[in-house]
Amino acid sequence: MARRDPFESLIGRQQGKGAPNLPPGKAGLQVSTLRLDGIVKAPNGMIAVVSNPQARTYFLREGDHLYDGTVEKISMDGVSFHEEGKDAFGKPMERQVNKRIYSSSGEQQ
Repeated sequence: MARRDPFESLIGRQQGKGAPNLPPGKAGLQVSTLRLDGIVKAPNGMIAVVSNPQARTYFLREGDHLYDGTVEKISMDGVSFHEEGKDAFGKPMERQVNKRIYSSSGEQQ
């Protein structure tokens, strides 16, 4: 008889461990794991420069669809995402996530 891990959450338990199989490119980016590296003002709109935990760089525009959300608005000081997912109880949830560019060296995302 196998013993369960006493530190593993009983709520929203998943059988498969690790990250889900994510599609390649922008469609596989998760909002919670993105790091905002910069913002570019181009003639045809704003572009957000982001990177994932694997240190791959991507260029996002407003309206781009990600794995768990969309890019809502890009401004000179940050990016606003609409994230869709499930809470700890497995209920669907939606929230707005803002990632900002910090100019002072002591601040972090």
